[in-house]
Amino acid sequence: MPDQKRALAYGLATVLLWSTMATAFKLTLRHVHPAALVFWASVFSTIALGALLAVRGRLIEALAGLRTGWRTALPLGLVNPAIYYLVLFKAYDLLPAQVAQPVNYTWAITLSLLAAVFLGHRLTRLDVLATALAYAGVVIISLRGQGFSADAGISLLGLALALGSTLLWAGYWIANTKDTRSPVAGLFQNFLLSLPVLAAAVWAIEGAVAFTPPAAGLLGAAYIGTLEMGLSFALWLAALKHATHAGSVSTLIFLSPPISLVFIHYVLGETIHPNTYWGLGLILLGLGVQNWSRMR
Repeated sequence: MPDQKRALAYGLATVLLWSTMATAFKLTLRHVHPAALVFWASVFSTIALGALLAVRGRLIEALAGLRTGWRTALPLGLVNPAIYYLVLFKAYDLLPAQVAQPVNYTWAITLSLLAAVFLGHRLTRLDVLATALAYAGVVIISLRGQGFSADAGISLLGLALALGSTLLWAGYWIANTKDTRSPVAGLFQNFLLSLPVLAAAVWAIEGAVAFTPPAAGLLGAAYIGTLEMGLSFALWLAALKHATHAGSVSTLIFLSPPISLVFIHYVLGETIHPNTYWGLGLILLGLGVQNWSRMR
């Protein structure tokens, strides 16, 4: 049954978790390389999703569903978590968190563009305006008035990877439009089947050392995998399920980037560049225009 107070509680809890992730990524990457972080975070996420399904009495059903669903689960699992998080974590490894996080947040704009190409959705004038605003924000954040220089602290490769991550994430959700599995069970199956592939990739990239991470790296991977890659997804679904109107919950995502900057500044110790505020403002304005267009 709809329960707006419960929906808002679930939504705010999810937003708070998302807001800590840029900081968690950077802190954990001080102790492990991106490929190892993807592997260990995926292990913990699989365990968390499996535990959630077990509590709901649906774990056996999800495992049995792999007999017929593996053809869907494996390719989706190669995108998320394998390739997407490899690209995203490498972007965070190369960029300041205050740059990587807002750029990655433009995935919703990328999704609307891909939906127009692959799903035949019509782009309105407001969609075009939203896209222009969001990517103008990306340019402002990236240039910092100094261009792409060492002094600006911006890696061209890191920026390309951050933008590429939005394509991967948006493409993943486009592919999910044809997925008939239960969302949580489907995500669990994707992660489970991706683990052997990730293990082989990590071995090839980093060798045996990746499988014996330091305690701080393992703890960070547990936090990221359990919360960001796993349970936050279930919390967000619960928020949408209980909401009297999905739009009343979806607007909560606009709180995440500003809150994230607080953690980035006070926990990571990054001095927030003025361009970050201006660029993030344009990105959020673009997302707001897009959201308003959809609600109309």
